[in-house]
Amino acid sequence: MVNVTNLTRRYHTRRGIENINLVLNEGEIIGLLGPNGCGKTTLIKLIMGLLQPDEGEIRIGAFHPNEAYSMVSYLPEQTYLGVWMTMDEAFSIFSSFYQDFNRQKAEQMLADFRLELKQPLKTMSKGMQEKAHLTLVMSRDVPFYILDEPMSGIDPASRESILEGILRNYNPGSTLLISTHLVSDVEMLFDRVIFMDEGTIRLDRQVEELRSEEGKSVDGYFRQFFGSLKGESYVR
Repeated sequence: MVNVTNLTRRYHTRRGIENINLVLNEGEIIGLLGPNGCGKTTLIKLIMGLLQPDEGEIRIGAFHPNEAYSMVSYLPEQTYLGVWMTMDEAFSIFSSFYQDFNRQKAEQMLADFRLELKQPLKTMSKGMQEKAHLTLVMSRDVPFYILDEPMSGIDPASRESILEGILRNYNPGSTLLISTHLVSDVEMLFDRVIFMDEGTIRLDRQVEELRSEEGKSVDGYFRQFFGSLKGESYVR
């Protein structure tokens, strides 16, 4: 689904990512894991075509990122909807922009999350807004989904509901990339995990292989792996 070759992005005053090579396969749920500032969001923005690399290449299927918008459904870390907007209005906008938007599926997800079609976002809690955004993203029928920190700042009860929503609405034939630092909450979703640190990939393993060989959960190994790095500074 995605091929990343010798990818580098530098900033003037801070580290970006350096010489990343990566293949994301169809039908995988992949955890992109690492401390804040390790380069996860930079990598995602490059895959989305929101940033341009200094070196290297990205292909989504046969296309460059700026040719592949119809193939990718993206949940950014920051909201892009107006707070005055209702879900009904958001559904209408998505329907007009994306031919693959499945309104029937979206309305069912909204009902599952116990959200109202006519409720403005400004009246929703952070957890409710996260569910609203997830509904829009997961209701597109595309081969590749990217969720950047989908549960950041969300209470544990809402996290469980969001995980259930992802599992219920994920197409097993699609690729799903989830960036998060809340490893213990979401590791049950993952087929594969990628650890990033200081703009590079430090580990790329199948989850069952990691658990079997290391004798630890993903969260346990994540804590051990990055424990020796405590005190170092990370840049986004």
